[in-house]
Amino acid sequence: MPEEEIQELRTLMRARKQIGRDLSSTLQRMHKILEDANIKLDAVITDLLGVSGRAMVEAMINGETDPERLAGLADRRLKASREELREALRGRLREPHRFMLSVYLDQIDALDKALERIDRQVGTMLEQLDKACEAERASYQSLIALLITMPGISQLAARMILAEIGRDMSRFPSAGHLVAWAGLCPRNDESAGKRRSTRLRHGAPWLKTLLIQCAWAAMRKKDSYLRAQFYRLRARRGPKKAICAVAASMLTALYHMLRDGTEYQDLGAGHFDRRSKEARTRRLVSQLTDLGYTVEIKPLALAA
Repeated sequence: MPEEEIQELRTLMRARKQIGRDLSSTLQRMHKILEDANIKLDAVITDLLGVSGRAMVEAMINGETDPERLAGLADRRLKASREELREALRGRLREPHRFMLSVYLDQIDALDKALERIDRQVGTMLEQLDKACEAERASYQSLIALLITMPGISQLAARMILAEIGRDMSRFPSAGHLVAWAGLCPRNDESAGKRRSTRLRHGAPWLKTLLIQCAWAAMRKKDSYLRAQFYRLRARRGPKKAICAVAASMLTALYHMLRDGTEYQDLGAGHFDRRSKEARTRRLVSQLTDLGYTVEIKPLALAA
């Protein structure tokens, strides 16, 4: 595998993530400027830079202050009513606010263009890698298509994961080694029978933060194993430890998917219930056996 090209791809994907963070920070600054002007647009519009939000922001930058006219710029598909928009747009927008909004909007447009350029370059590099590795088992495009079968993994996330860990899983003796390398397993800090800390190690910070984001996205899929795992652990360990466990499960599955070339198989939301029933059955049978009984298990016939 061309290691130099992989390193270049990794650098590009990390740069893309940094630019994405800058984009989010700039958008938050725009929200703060609007709040300072007593304009609560984020309460009625999910995406400030969507069709409706951008039209209103550009009108405010150009000097429009009438809430009725600003509300009239909303797209007809917007869920918020006209009255809600008027109330949210009723503020005290001054010239310094307009100036800063224009500065931030220009910055966001520049960052969007930078992301588009990086995406085009990444696409070109992936094609070159496929040609260089066409004799190997699978191309990068097919691996990306394989990884996105897992909930929470998008095209962009799949590219970043491949850039961080590569496609050759023989470098890791087992899935546990990969999880430990990523820093998604708790440290073993125990002395004299007393456990002092279970904080995660630093590991691979780029990969770890990416998998945590993917885990939050995967947790939203209903009737899935990952969602059931999150809620099962959250009750005992809290949401932060639960989402880290989900991320570790996802990375374990990714290891086997890349190693064996298999698609993701969801165990289903009832996996833990089935496993608990089987474990309890084995425990009761073992107890009866210890008491000197021979146990024969037969499931009850369900009533018609």
